[in-house]
Amino acid sequence: MTKRKRTAVLISGRGSNLAALIEASRDPSYPAEIALVISNVETAEGLKVATAAGVPGKTISHKAFSSREDFDAAVDAALMAANIEIICEAGFMRIHSDGFVRKWQGRMLNIHPSLLPAFKGIRVHQQVLDAGVRVSGCTVHFVVPELDSGPIIAQAAVPVFPTDTVETLQNRVLAEEHKLYPAALKQLAEGRVVLREGKVVFLG
Repeated sequence: MTKRKRTAVLISGRGSNLAALIEASRDPSYPAEIALVISNVETAEGLKVATAAGVPGKTISHKAFSSREDFDAAVDAALMAANIEIICEAGFMRIHSDGFVRKWQGRMLNIHPSLLPAFKGIRVHQQVLDAGVRVSGCTVHFVVPELDSGPIIAQAAVPVFPTDTVETLQNRVLAEEHKLYPAALKQLAEGRVVLREGKVVFLG
């Protein structure tokens, strides 16, 4: 069997997608190993998820750095020290410097709780409800310098009901996120999807 790709997950919150990625990686045939979790928030619940799974967790607070570049340099140093090959962002509430993104381009994924390019940014489910759309979902994409604008690898759709609240819609979308993200990471780790000249290319 080919060597599993060492993958880091960047989080800021509860780590539900982190848990889904760890669960997928328990299968010995899964092509990625969750080898490191980095949070910019010391109290992030996701760090407990990492600890419970025996995955090394590290806090790098953005507040300790005077610039985005300095913070990213510290994150990059931790990634390099752990021999990380792929980054998965999962509820990581920081915008990276262009240099960091360029270095990791094609090896860094993010999951967003809407059908991009619709409803970028934050408070996404409230945006969806306010707009009155009848379909929402989630998107896994490559990270590029522009927020929530990277080439799309995979999407999953869910219905939006007139009775939905932010919480009910979020829960429906999360259920799809927890399936979509491990599947997309699997494709990247196996080399079946690559980023070429700003476009996603599927290689079978």
